[in-house]
Amino acid sequence: MKILFVHQNFPGQYLHLARYLGAQPGNEVVFITQRKDVTLPGVRKIVYKPHRPVTDKVHHYLRDAEAGVINAQVVARAALELRNSGFVPDVMLGHNGWGEIWYLKDVFPTTPLIGYFEFFYRFEGADVGFDPNEPDIFDTRPRLRTKNLGNLLALDTVDLGQTPTQWQFSLYPERYQSILHIVHEGIDTRVAAPNPRARVKLPNGRELTAADEVVTYVARNLEPYRGFPSFMRSLPRILAQRPNAQVVIVGGDETSYGPGLGNGQTYRQQMLAELGDSLDLERVHFLGKVPYPVFLNVLQISSAHVYLTFPFVLSWSMLEAMATGCLLIGSSTPPVMEVLRDNENGILVDFFSADEIADSVVDALKDPGAYATLRENARRTVVDNYDLYSKCLPAQLNLLNTATNLRSA
Repeated sequence: MKILFVHQNFPGQYLHLARYLGAQPGNEVVFITQRKDVTLPGVRKIVYKPHRPVTDKVHHYLRDAEAGVINAQVVARAALELRNSGFVPDVMLGHNGWGEIWYLKDVFPTTPLIGYFEFFYRFEGADVGFDPNEPDIFDTRPRLRTKNLGNLLALDTVDLGQTPTQWQFSLYPERYQSILHIVHEGIDTRVAAPNPRARVKLPNGRELTAADEVVTYVARNLEPYRGFPSFMRSLPRILAQRPNAQVVIVGGDETSYGPGLGNGQTYRQQMLAELGDSLDLERVHFLGKVPYPVFLNVLQISSAHVYLTFPFVLSWSMLEAMATGCLLIGSSTPPVMEVLRDNENGILVDFFSADEIADSVVDALKDPGAYATLRENARRTVVDNYDLYSKCLPAQLNLLNTATNLRSA
């Protein structure tokens, strides 16, 4: 089988599927991407670069759309070169978010295309308007409506769509839901698993194990969308009540979602300035971005893991934390509540309540044994519903078969 993947940040959500397909004899797997520095066995990479930046004075509603068109054009030209070289895929898969898949069907009109749909923007019920301090201005509605141009163009282009969770599926208009399939990328629960021998070395040279009181927080970047300010505001209370607690924070200082501060300051700097002397920095450890094995070790030594998010895309890290047997203290927001059930497989807290977050963490540290069942249930939830090999990879392969059957129908 010939398979074409497209994702600017290789391999993105296709890590497991592309690696599996690349290892199968007889498959020819090609991946169009912007990323140069990573490879997968059996996967041929074609690296592209946008031929120009977005126009300086383009209407701000249209910046994402123009960026998408530029990406789509370059990807289409790469696809044309593939076609001219004799490569015609049996199936194509690509993430919709950056426009890359918009023109693929113009190059390969009879090849089924599976689009990955992560988020449909809504004025109500999702991230916009969730923060009560966010200004309510009329401009937001038309801006969001226009931001969905790429979603709508791709929904009209693809043969099938994939979205990872029920809540994310629910954001898409009903008229398109019939082509969307809820298929998560999967968690390798053989790797993301409890490990009582795990150790984490801190920047100050100290080594932590599961025998220590360790509060953990992980996000790609330390920012409001992932509740970083609420978590930081909970720390003075936690540290005051638990004198032996150590806090380990993983994440970068960039902004993945929502606006940055705009003055060159990071949210980490902002929160450290706000909290000042109320925070014992001898016991708060920022590791930055870490290799995956270190990330897993952080989860494996955790006494209480805090995961907070706006009503937005659910992080893999939350499911990985549950798979490692963390006691998860999560925000009572829709993407989290799809997976986490209060006092069954974790603890739900108010996203904005630093006191509630702190009290839940302190209770967990006071009596770890009382939460053993929740930890076991957390892992079982992921194994039963999101395990890569028993659940998610088979579902992805079934979706691939459904798409290829469309071609022969």
